[in-house]
Amino acid sequence: MAASTLGSAWGPLRLGVPGLCSRRPPQGLWIRARRLPEPAGSGRSVAAASGPGASGTDRYCLELLRKRDYEGYLCSLLLPAESRGSAFALRAFNVELAQVKDSVSEKTIGLMRMQFWKKTVDDIYCDNPPHQPVAIELWKAVRRHNLTKRWLMKIIDEREKNLDDKPYRNIQELEDYGENTQSSLLYLTLEILGIKDLHADHAASHIGKAQGIVTCLRATPYHGSRRRVFLPMDVCVLHGVSQEDFLRKSQDKNVRDVVYDVASQAHLHLKHARSFHKSVPVKAFPAFLQTVALEDYLKKIQKVDFDIFHPSLQQKNALLPLSLYIQSWRKRY
Repeated sequence: MAASTLGSAWGPLRLGVPGLCSRRPPQGLWIRARRLPEPAGSGRSVAAASGPGASGTDRYCLELLRKRDYEGYLCSLLLPAESRGSAFALRAFNVELAQVKDSVSEKTIGLMRMQFWKKTVDDIYCDNPPHQPVAIELWKAVRRHNLTKRWLMKIIDEREKNLDDKPYRNIQELEDYGENTQSSLLYLTLEILGIKDLHADHAASHIGKAQGIVTCLRATPYHGSRRRVFLPMDVCVLHGVSQEDFLRKSQDKNVRDVVYDVASQAHLHLKHARSFHKSVPVKAFPAFLQTVALEDYLKKIQKVDFDIFHPSLQQKNALLPLSLYIQSWRKRY
């Protein structure tokens, strides 16, 4: 089976929090960590995260993240207080773009929405944002941190290109998608944190690519339910697997080998990102906390021998907030 070779191909996975049982965090940390994920109907954590002067546009971005990008929401909560609001705005902007594809019935409508966001970004840099909550908060972030317009436009352009509903021709195309969306998001987050560092940029590039790959894997069951397959065609051809194999949820070894190869590439990018660990400024580490969620998924898929349709892969990790908090406290990524 594919998983039997995992140890030799990936080496020992450093998933979760290493040494957790041998080193206890300070007293009270467990209690504070458990408070991170408030129930969906509660506004308590929103008020706390926003601060006493929170506006309606702040709360809109927070709620959008909690509903559509919960992992990103948790990671943003662990950023320094002075950077948190801008990070929420940035991630809310990404969510707005990401949900265009699934919310429109025709590509033309999707293109119109992308054009709206292109004009919105242009207007933001002219200090004339439209009266839209995410646009207003993004404008505040741009003014506060002098964010680079190019990265925002790259995210829009790549999301627009992705409206075509075509599978990735090869793993390189999937990595490019991760670079232009997730890595661009990380470059902007580093700017919010006031970090200009080549090593941090290299780490962000690899983490963004890993995020793009893992997102593609995680979304495969959902896309299959809509009769779509986006996994790289070159990897599928290499193992003699057709799109129909994924649509009928085949558990054949060849299908698992495709998943193994794609997941291995994500693992490789995480490994490369960590190779810069000693060179990356510690101040940048909070921007990279999403590696905790990426590793959690890779660990789960390894446990089920790369059966991408296994029900356990669709379950939320209740301990993720705690793992994120401890990783933040230990200043690791």
